[in-house]
Parts: sequence; C-alpha cells; structure tokens
Amino acid sequence: MSAQPIERPPLTDFDRKADNELAVAAMLDYLPLPAATMTPRPDAVHITVTSARELSQWMYALGGRHVRTAGADGVVLWTLHTQTPERRGGSAVPIRVHAAVVDGEDVLDEVRPGVTR
Repeated sequence: MSAQPIERPPLTDFDRKADNELAVAAMLDYLPLPAATMTPRPDAVHITVTSARELSQWMYALGGRHVRTAGADGVVLWTLHTQTPERRGGSAVPIRVHAAVVDGEDVLDEVRPGVTR
C-alpha cells in the first residue's frame, strides 16, 4: 500500500478572513495597540480607533503611510496603511487603521508626514 499526498483545497474568503483576524489578534496580544473595533476582510483587516493620538501609536509601532480623505459634515478620515510583522513563510496581513477627526482640529505632527490626499 502506498500513500498519496492530499492536496489542500483552495482557501475561501471565509478562511482568509479568519486567518487575517487571527494574525492581527495575535499581534495585538504582544503589541498593546488601541483597537475600538476590528473588521476582518479577505484582503485586509480594518481597525477603527477613536483619535489621531491612537492612530499615531499604530504609526510608531508598525510604520506605514497615511491617507487623508475628506468626509462629510466637517469630518476628515485619516487612514494608516500598514501590516502585521512578517509571519512564518514571509507573509504579512495588510491592516487599515481608521480615525475620524473633526476638520480643522490639530492632528499630531507625527501623523502628517507622508500624507497622501
């Protein structure tokens, strides 16, 4: 009798969402970063924070680049595009950290460099 290798079935969107959520949750266990909400998607995990100061904590810990988007009713959305540290096998999970800030409010200087409009 001989053994035949069994091919792993392709990952579904549900599998990718679960894997991304697990990777970010594990990262948050050793990097105590603020995360008001976490929404996993197959392509990235979206984190919502409550202030620009919390957004800067993510920037200091993981780096990345910020995007500023005009919102509605005098609110500006700041998004940090970053990722988890590299995992075994060389992969990393993209993370999008979002903070809504009232337009005209002072945003920390640490957040402003590298802003894309």
